[in-house]
Amino acid sequence: MALFVDAHVSKGTSGPLQGKIMIISSGSSEAIAKARPFLSAMSEKLYIFEDEVGAGRKVKMVNELLEGIHLVASMEAILLGTQSGIHPWILYDIISNAAGSSWHFLATRPLHVSKLLFNNSILATVSVPFIPLVDCALPLSGCSRTCKDNSETALFKVSETVLGMSIADACSAEKYVPEKLAKDIVASSNSVKRVGFIGLGAMGFGMATHLLKSNYIVLGYDVYKPTLSRFESAGGLVGDSPAEVSKDVDVLIVMVANEAQAESALYGNHGAVSALPAGSSIILSSTVSPEFVSQLEGRLQGFCTVLNFIAHILHVGFFPFRNSGVLFPYAPLHNQCSHVPREALEDLWMPLLEKRLKLSFDILTDEDKNLKLVDAPVSGGVARAALGTLTIMASGTDEALKSAGLVLSALSEKLYIIEGGCGAGSSMKMVNQLLAGVHIASAAEAMAFGARLGLNTRMLFEVIMNSEGASCFLLKWSTGYLNLVLKEVPQCFVMFGNRVPHMLDGDYTPYSAVNIFVKDLGIVSHECSSRKIPLHISTVAHQQFISGSAAGWGRLDDAAVVKVYETLAGVTVEDKLPVLKKEDVLGSLPLEWSADPIEEIQQLGQNASKTLVVLDDDPTGTQTVHDIEVLTEWNVESLVEQFSKRPECFFILTNSRALSSEKAIELTKDICRNLDIAAKSVQNASYTVVLRGDSTLRGHFPEATDAAVSVLGEMDAWIICPFFLQGGRYTIGDVHYVADSDRLVPAGETEFAKDASFGYKSSNLREWVEEKTKGRVSSASVASVSIQLLRKGGPDAVCEHLSNLQKAEMKGKRFLCRTAASFVSARIGIKPKAPVTPKDMGINKEKNAGLIVVGSYVPKTTKQITELKTQCGDKLRSIEISVEKLALRSLEEREEEIKHAAQMADIFLRACKDTLIMTSRELITGSSPSQSLDINFKVSSALVEIVRRIKTRPRYILAKGGITSSDLATKALGARRAKVVGQALAGVPLWQLGPESKHPAVPYIVFPGNVGDSTAVAQVVKNWACPIRLSSTKELLQNAQTGGYAVGAFNVYNLEGVKAVIAAAEEENSPAILQIHPGAFKPAGPPLVACCVAAAVQAKVPITVHFDHGSSTSELEEAVELGYDSLMVDGSHLPFKENISMTKYMTCLAHARNMLVEAELGRLSGTEDDLTVKDYEAKLTSVSQAREFLDETGIDALAVCIGNVHGTYPASGPNLRLDLLKDLHALSAEKGVFLVLHGASGLPKELIKECIELGVRKFNVNTEVRKAYMDSVKCNHKDLIHVVTSAKEAMKAVIAEKMRLFGSSGKA
Repeated sequence: MALFVDAHVSKGTSGPLQGKIMIISSGSSEAIAKARPFLSAMSEKLYIFEDEVGAGRKVKMVNELLEGIHLVASMEAILLGTQSGIHPWILYDIISNAAGSSWHFLATRPLHVSKLLFNNSILATVSVPFIPLVDCALPLSGCSRTCKDNSETALFKVSETVLGMSIADACSAEKYVPEKLAKDIVASSNSVKRVGFIGLGAMGFGMATHLLKSNYIVLGYDVYKPTLSRFESAGGLVGDSPAEVSKDVDVLIVMVANEAQAESALYGNHGAVSALPAGSSIILSSTVSPEFVSQLEGRLQGFCTVLNFIAHILHVGFFPFRNSGVLFPYAPLHNQCSHVPREALEDLWMPLLEKRLKLSFDILTDEDKNLKLVDAPVSGGVARAALGTLTIMASGTDEALKSAGLVLSALSEKLYIIEGGCGAGSSMKMVNQLLAGVHIASAAEAMAFGARLGLNTRMLFEVIMNSEGASCFLLKWSTGYLNLVLKEVPQCFVMFGNRVPHMLDGDYTPYSAVNIFVKDLGIVSHECSSRKIPLHISTVAHQQFISGSAAGWGRLDDAAVVKVYETLAGVTVEDKLPVLKKEDVLGSLPLEWSADPIEEIQQLGQNASKTLVVLDDDPTGTQTVHDIEVLTEWNVESLVEQFSKRPECFFILTNSRALSSEKAIELTKDICRNLDIAAKSVQNASYTVVLRGDSTLRGHFPEATDAAVSVLGEMDAWIICPFFLQGGRYTIGDVHYVADSDRLVPAGETEFAKDASFGYKSSNLREWVEEKTKGRVSSASVASVSIQLLRKGGPDAVCEHLSNLQKAEMKGKRFLCRTAASFVSARIGIKPKAPVTPKDMGINKEKNAGLIVVGSYVPKTTKQITELKTQCGDKLRSIEISVEKLALRSLEEREEEIKHAAQMADIFLRACKDTLIMTSRELITGSSPSQSLDINFKVSSALVEIVRRIKTRPRYILAKGGITSSDLATKALGARRAKVVGQALAGVPLWQLGPESKHPAVPYIVFPGNVGDSTAVAQVVKNWACPIRLSSTKELLQNAQTGGYAVGAFNVYNLEGVKAVIAAAEEENSPAILQIHPGAFKPAGPPLVACCVAAAVQAKVPITVHFDHGSSTSELEEAVELGYDSLMVDGSHLPFKENISMTKYMTCLAHARNMLVEAELGRLSGTEDDLTVKDYEAKLTSVSQAREFLDETGIDALAVCIGNVHGTYPASGPNLRLDLLKDLHALSAEKGVFLVLHGASGLPKELIKECIELGVRKFNVNTEVRKAYMDSVKCNHKDLIHVVTSAKEAMKAVIAEKMRLFGSSGKA
């Protein structure tokens, strides 16, 4: 069966494909598969539209549509600019560097748009309003009897003839250099101290704050009050009206949305003009009509006639009355008379106005103030406004320009002075906006047309970006003649290349709104009417934006004009890669290869002589390995030492992602050279290099790869493997996905792809390689190993790739791998292990706080930190440092911010509070990737300095973000090497820093910015935070059971007793229990409990709090709520069954709070806290009853009666039934219950030892400690302080002796 492939051949006209062969092919999948190798060999770039025929012809139609529109729009721009008095060469030079520069210049060639388009019946079903205009304009030029030239030249000559103007004459006029004029003006400008600023919108706020940073005093006003507060916080002064911010200023800048707002700001109620001091200057930076500017200058200088004023009224639609402060709308007047010649206005309207409105026009002049006006519209966007890198087109008198020159210079990167007086700058901006608006609208029309033709719009965009359609025709002249020449422009196809991706992504975040072009092209329409210049294309573009605004899209990005075409044509231009449901996608894949290759990989690793050296561009690359060393230095000596150990693998932390491209290249070369020298210095040492990069595709690719190859030599292949299971990064069908909860999002659609330094667009890895190599490596030349092949064919099917890479290397093949973290562990056969815990690191009993440092700015991190504060807010102390102060303010402010943060962190850590140091969350970027990296460096270096100054040793350190974690480890903590212990959480490496570091052995948690869900950071912090209690009562007794000792429970009555127990426990390194008897609780109340709990929390050894002898349900229920760790249910005074019932009830309540429950069976005689049990009431514990009691109640500890007593034993000494204790021990061991012995005061050492051997794990001690307190109080002391101190020391001595007796000393 014959197969058909349609292949349209053309040459690229821009970028890396300029002058090179492109082929646009279409056909069935089977046909394309067979033809692809041949087509790829024939072309530099192959575009494939599968399952279509005629795609090449359709793309050509769209391309020539754009060419025709751009040609006619260029003509209109030149005609309008020349008619406005702007020298064509000046127009050419300035527009080439402004927003309208959507072009490179093309060699002359005929256009056949109308023939091509109108022969296609598809036009009947799609709205393409530009096409008929182009169709009319081009044949007009071709049919002209007076012109025998090509259609482009003819078009201009016909227009010149019709309009009675000569572009050639305008070109031959004397030319000046706007940049030189600007330089001269600035050099001779007057100094300015105080600047008023009206209009703090997106652009205005950036401009005003930049002036603040340039050391101007700025007084700001805006109708939106929250903006005023924000400006005041940034260091500006604010006023309540335009007049208030105009007092005593040298220069007033007006940056409002339109002419009506400008009029109101200057002449409305409390307007600026009335308050401006004599001799001051006004800079009007709003985009307004040239006519408005000219009239404004006349009014300021006192030359405004009534006629001009009426003309202004008719144009704007309202009357500004200075005396009344009222804006009187009169839109009907404006609408009726916008077409009336100016010379007819006075006779037509003056009598009517005087008669109907009975108004006498009180036109007050400002001649006596000598106010000066500078017409200075701006271009560049919000980011450049804040950085002071705008393009400004200024005009006015020399005096006015010199008065404002320094301010204009501070705000601009490119400042042009346009001759022609006020209005010339706005004329230039008007022409620029004409081109910008037409280009955006034409791009929308072309993409909608392509969608209607059935083309894949994303691929259509890529083709056009390398074709003539992305260009705009702007003409370059030689004296007296019009010539089209081919010339590259650095900012070519800005509008098409910038706005169409918005359309494809459906992202209409407003950077420049539809409504802006409703206004700006409205100015163009008004000018073409008043100047009698037919601007057909511009007028139609204006109508499209008006349609978009009327449909409710006015506040969306100007690219949303495509919605007008989508609605009319019934098509969708948007072409995002779909977000997929993770479960469905993973479930549809083939089953994993049945045999686990890890054993074979480990065997190959043992037999291989090569060490795997991983160059990690940030510390997060150790996410999947354990028991591997990381070097943070790479001098030859360190590398020789490492190779001498014969490791299977080690990492070198380069942190190159924090560097500029140039520095990253040199660093990579330096490391590779040192590796080569070191390996040759160690006998039989050889190595393989892996470049570990970000799993979300950020980093220096291909620069680092090229640098490594330049030293290591050419490779058989590069292997790109960004798969990272633990982080949820999957590559399926060549598309790289980032898991977000239960969804798989194409990487190019995530926040990572918008990285200021390493941003990208392509999610398809083939296309990503082409994008990052700037076309040097075409997507067609990138081979892929599919997941289907990996899972169905197994290692043998991909012998020289990925899972069996070592076999290929043994065959002499050389690969350079750029991979994510999962590759390394698979490559050397590391088996995963459970997350590392504080107990694994031996710090679970340390009573200190953790330090969390956050520098990462990705939205995921911000969400994680918000959740951390929510979950741990009461235990966490936060310190937010200002990025603006660190990176953009003075050195003094930077130092103060660093000093304050370090001091506060020390205070919080000493108080045992986990401490979060975070950068302010507002992302500040530079105007270029290098500037963004510089800001990152300043922030990171500040974090380093803060951590370096913190003196308190933290429990652990968690560094969030790759650059942050690298810099803190190497620069702040001085680590030269570290050991990767494992992971604190899946994908979160945990290091142990070397002995040379500031905090040796402190766990260092490297938390990547792009890993985990919103709760991940909170989860790690909670896992690693010091527990509120180092242990529970149950854990204390369990440890005693395992260690064969007992824990003392000491009754306390006041702060001295509490401190005595804690001090003795810390001195003896012993666990202990603070015990409160109802007799002590009755006078002291809950404050005594709170005191014990607080002391237990702050203690350096395990301390718990126990409620002793609770004999009523009410007091036990209260105890459950007060924060005790454990309680004793004493129902020994009740009948056996009632004792069981009460104890069982309280056990259920207490266990619900994770409290240990102790109960007593039998009854002790003696007195404790004024509670006395007579000898005849005492009762020994019955083993048989104990079995039933334990089975029924479920208690954790049993207080036994074996002859022990409360209080003092008789002179004959204690008489304990050890045989009974032995039987009870056997029963308790069987039931898993701890034995408790009350009345330990006075028991001899030998008897204590026997009781411990027979299973007693808790001794209650009261009498001897109380006696020590009372004896101390009876002594003569000079002061209460002496009484307290003496009593504490006396009790402490008794308690410490008991701890040694019980065997708990040294067991904490």
